[in-house]
Amino acid sequence: MARLEDLEARVTALEEQVRSTRQDAAAARILAGTADRDVSDFKQTLTGHTKVLNALRETQVEQGQDITSLKTEVIDLRAEMRSGFTKINVDMEQMSRLLQQVIDKD
Repeated sequence: MARLEDLEARVTALEEQVRSTRQDAAAARILAGTADRDVSDFKQTLTGHTKVLNALRETQVEQGQDITSLKTEVIDLRAEMRSGFTKINVDMEQMSRLLQQVIDKD
């Protein structure tokens, strides 16, 4: 009988272990599901950030090209302006000389 009581005690202990193990497995499945959703959310957020950064980079490249184009245009306008002022100065000198000649004749 000692063996039968011993066997019953062992079976009862095993049943308790199985019940506890099943509870642990259920809790682990819940945690794994939650972790999977969290990872999915983080992955989605990271994908969104990556898209925003790529769009920002594209915008910055376009703006860099625009700035380079504007810089070239400003350089050209500055050269044109200096050329125009030089021509005006030459014309003013000629007009001054002509006026001086008219004044000197009188």
